[in-house]
Amino acid sequence: MAEPIARVLVVDDEPDIVALVVYHLAKAGYRVSSASTGPEAVAEAKRERPTLIVLDLMLPGMSGFDVLREIRADADTREIAVLMLTARKDEPDRIKGLSLGADDYLTKPFSPQELVLRVQAILRRVQAGGASSDLLHVGPIAIDRAAHTVAVNERTLDLTATEYKLLLTLAERRGRVQARAHLLESVWEAAPDIQTRTVDMHVQRLRSKLGPAGNMIETVRGFGYRLTPPVGRSA
Repeated sequence: MAEPIARVLVVDDEPDIVALVVYHLAKAGYRVSSASTGPEAVAEAKRERPTLIVLDLMLPGMSGFDVLREIRADADTREIAVLMLTARKDEPDRIKGLSLGADDYLTKPFSPQELVLRVQAILRRVQAGGASSDLLHVGPIAIDRAAHTVAVNERTLDLTATEYKLLLTLAERRGRVQARAHLLESVWEAAPDIQTRTVDMHVQRLRSKLGPAGNMIETVRGFGYRLTPPVGRSA
């Protein structure tokens, strides 16, 4: 059976940019719709349930940050992938977007070909993450989501519930940097502005329990963590 065609929602208040992005994504084989305001974007996301949203940060009625925050807070839309478009090159804006759960970002002006490639890369990760039902393999790590167990090279580990949830979050978003604030929000369900070393301490203990496989959890200085599969191993 052929895979369903991915639906992409393009959100921008500049008609020329919308037309350009819609054209190239449609040409690449995606089903594309658009919205031009923040509230319209949220409504479309809830109604259409796209696979991915190309989201501009500067929008009338509601900022892209607020749109992203609402999407991630709703159980029906929180799994939608998001590629941010921003005219701002300031690092705090990129960090804020990624902390709120964006999957990637692209700075204006951008190449339409690069945008299509970024979309394709995000969708590959999304599809890979949900392809196998309960079993998730990242290098030597095997996570059974149904049994809530973790094994490294077929050796079952004794993880706490929080350590398991932390590892699962990193594994499901492997290859992508996860901000400490985002991990606090998703694993501990804490407000993202809480200043704490809770994440760092749990990562340290998790690395220790994983043994050599713990080296796959990379520290991204000043931001957070990323789980990267070893080269040459399936992920």
